Amino acid sequence: MKKEKPAPVCAITAALDVLGGKWKVFILAALSQHGTMRFGALQRQIPKVTQKMLTQQLRELEDAGLVHRRIYAEVPPRVEYSLTPHGLTLRSVLASLREWGSVHQRVLSQNSAPTPCEVVENMASKAAKVAA
Repeated sequence: MKKEKPAPVCAITAALDVLGGKWKVFILAALSQHGTMRFGALQRQIPKVTQKMLTQQLRELEDAGLVHRRIYAEVPPRVEYSLTPHGLTLRSVLASLREWGSVHQRVLSQNSAPTPCEVVENMASKAAKVAA
């Protein structure tokens, strides 16, 4: 029997309770971008996720009402995953997160220490200017 979790005290906590987990955002992004997907296709989109972890994260997203799991009565059985209408509301959130990540990557690259190659290139450039 599952234990009932207490209701989150704030909206951020409510969001992180559902989206927290190493692979959930990647799963949601893949389903948002590609639509309905089978398990194997999802696993190929997220190559470092294990089968066990993907299954667990999909179940949690299904329990949260974000992912729909459809089982076809076939041999072998076929299972497809898609975003529910509630899950589709995350598309703008995922797009904003992707955009912020891109900006953050640029900020990090500006603030990072120069690589050894950059140091040598800068020294050679300065030496060339002094010699000229």
